[in-house]
Formats: sequence, structure tokens, C-alpha cells
Amino acid sequence: MGNKSGKKAVPPCVGEGMVTRRVILRASDVVLLKAIVEAHDGVAQVFGERGGELVLAAPSSRERELDALVADLCVEIGVARG
Repeated sequence: MGNKSGKKAVPPCVGEGMVTRRVILRASDVVLLKAIVEAHDGVAQVFGERGGELVLAAPSSRERELDALVADLCVEIGVARG
């Protein structure tokens, strides 16, 4: 199934030494989530799959920071783990 532009969503290419976390949130909160992640000193990159379905990718050395950030996002802006 494609997105609004007609292009098919492609899963992020995340290599060895990286960890990922799938999250789901309201599409209207995606920009907010991206801003929060960017403000956390480059802990992760954000990849969009569809609307509010995102993948956060981080180096495995920052896995604990990523998990803590996702936990905070769940509480603060209603993110669900995917």
C-alpha cells in the first residue's frame, strides 16, 4: 500500500551496531517527536513509515538512552510502542 504521494514506504536500512524501536503516534505529533529526538543530542534518527508509524534508530552504545527516551515519549505525548 502506498502513501499520499503514491510512493511505497521503504523500511530504513539500519546496519550492524544499530538498534531500532518502532513507535506509533498521532500523525499530528510527528513533528513534535522529531524535534524532541533532535534535542536529545543526536541519540537517534527518525524514519517515517506511514503517517504516525515511525522507527527510531540509534547506535547500540546508546540503547539505554533510546529506551529511556521512548519511555518518556509514551508518557509525555502518548506514543505507543510498535
